[in-house]
Amino acid sequence: MLGLAVISQGILKHVLCCAFRIALVLAVALLIPPDRQVAQAQETDTAAKESAQAQAPATEPSKNRKAKPGKKKKAQGKASKHDQYTRIKTNAQGVNQALQTAIVRFVGNAESKYAGFTVDLVGVVHIGEKAYYDKLDKRLSKYDTVLYELVAPDGTRIRPKDLQARRSVLASVQTGMKDMLELEYQLEQIDYMAKNFRHADMSPTEFANDLKRRGDSLGKMLGRMLGASIAAQSRTGGDLGILLAMTSNDRPHAMKNAMAKQLLDMEAMTAGMSDENGEDTLIKGRNRKAFEILSEELAAGKKNVAVFYGAGHLADMADRLKKDFQMQPTKTIWLDAWDLNPED
Repeated sequence: MLGLAVISQGILKHVLCCAFRIALVLAVALLIPPDRQVAQAQETDTAAKESAQAQAPATEPSKNRKAKPGKKKKAQGKASKHDQYTRIKTNAQGVNQALQTAIVRFVGNAESKYAGFTVDLVGVVHIGEKAYYDKLDKRLSKYDTVLYELVAPDGTRIRPKDLQARRSVLASVQTGMKDMLELEYQLEQIDYMAKNFRHADMSPTEFANDLKRRGDSLGKMLGRMLGASIAAQSRTGGDLGILLAMTSNDRPHAMKNAMAKQLLDMEAMTAGMSDENGEDTLIKGRNRKAFEILSEELAAGKKNVAVFYGAGHLADMADRLKKDFQMQPTKTIWLDAWDLNPED
């Protein structure tokens, strides 16, 4: 009986660690407003959107591409310098210094429809250092348009005071994680009322309808993610790092280091989201909607646009920019999101 109890306890710890990893994936991939406490876009924002649509010719939304069986993306170690969107910066001694996210600049090919246009993919993690969000906020103010993610009704804006009221379940998970890691929450630090911000994401109804269209559901997706997470944990031994971090004397830094390693393999973390056709709503479906709006902004003459989304979205977005917009990456800037050095 003792042996069975030990085995059962081990399985429970394994499942809990996998559940923790799934929560981390969702916290990175999905940004939603506090429950029923959102500020709708001002009338000027709606008017600007209608004006852009009236001026724009027929747009070319990103194609709904299906993954080819057996075809895998390049391993991170073989990726070009512009194909990486999160990384851990180390010092000369190999000690972790910071979790970083990328800002990757894409420019239109010469002679193409988008020659002279610039689109920056601004990657972000939804919990981070205050200085990180301050730098992002300053950079975002310089774009013609910032397309931002938020699964909410079209045109939704977030005011900081709304965040102190009721929260959705996932928003509560994200704020709980930021408290545990002694970090800040993106929605509380970024100015979503800025005039150049435009909502570019699915509404909750669109999100649900896309799941239904594919015969999918949140329950099925979470089940696939749990299976993928268990397999990944078995290969990498990720349980031990998380468990040791939870009992560390310096838990915030230990947890940040353990979680940063999980975030590096974003492809593996998001693999469980896709259905048998290689499609998913959480990443690809929402990216498709964002790029329909990007097409509108470019057609309206906006030549310097930022797509401000979670880092887990950027690989698919980069593929869409190359294939559908004839754009190529030219520059990558790295920002420190998490301080990983306990001696700082």
